[in-house]
Amino acid sequence: QVQLVESGGGLVQAGGSLRVSCVASGRTASAYAMGWFRQAPGKEREFVAAISRNGASTRYADSVKGRVTISRDNAKNTVFLQMNSLKPEDTAVYYCAADLRSTLFSISSNHGSYDYWGQGTQVTVSS
Repeated sequence: QVQLVESGGGLVQAGGSLRVSCVASGRTASAYAMGWFRQAPGKEREFVAAISRNGASTRYADSVKGRVTISRDNAKNTVFLQMNSLKPEDTAVYYCAADLRSTLFSISSNHGSYDYWGQGTQVTVSS
């Protein structure tokens, strides 16, 4: 079992920055790849970013590429999502997820690949 708890969401003006975090417990974080997804009201959950078990590989959605950075600190069992130049269309609930079937360098943008999910943290970007 893996428990994931997100934090750091909030209200920010367009153009601002925000960093959301996800702390994992139950298994050592280096045992799985991590991803961030988001879901806006009335829309499907969509991929944002993912990072491999060892942090060597990352992947981003085209909509956030260049504005978002995913990183991890396995010693602290924590994954971060640094978001810059935020836009109103970034408004959503952000979820972190763990892929326990990942290999050392593999990452997936498919939400079906992820086994555990956090409860989400709200990010609201005002115009």
